[in-house]
Amino acid sequence: MSVRPVTADDVDVVVGLVRELADYEKSLDEARMTPAQLHEALFGDSPALFGHVAEDDDGTVVGFALWFLNFSTWRGTHGVYLEDLYVSPAHRGTGLGRELLRTLAAVCVERGYARLEWSVLDWNTPSIEFYRAAGARPQDGWSVFRLTDRALHDFAQERTT
Repeated sequence: MSVRPVTADDVDVVVGLVRELADYEKSLDEARMTPAQLHEALFGDSPALFGHVAEDDDGTVVGFALWFLNFSTWRGTHGVYLEDLYVSPAHRGTGLGRELLRTLAAVCVERGYARLEWSVLDWNTPSIEFYRAAGARPQDGWSVFRLTDRALHDFAQERTT
């Protein structure tokens, strides 16, 4: 088993795994990313998304972590925001998820980044337990807000300048 940076050859498999994750999170209808979009985000002229994949003993990609940089104005440094971490159900409990998360922690340490953070659904007890076992703690008192679809467009149109 191993973890390595994502390559262009992994894009189709990663998109499939993203769809598996969306199905697990009961949001398959919201998973609209195409292989072309992921390829552009990872390997286009100005990539702002980064990723790692986890392979089983046969070299088959069975998990991934997609992430991007954020910035802490309090710490004055970048951090990593983990957009998604997923390991297919047949390969859970093998240490691949932990190794993906450790790889991102190492990226932070090597680059002098102050934080590795992510969101997890309140009902996703297995993931919450996994993250707590790694030493992560929830940020109580904070709520995630999001503008999407029609609300995003409507709000943007209200600009006065």
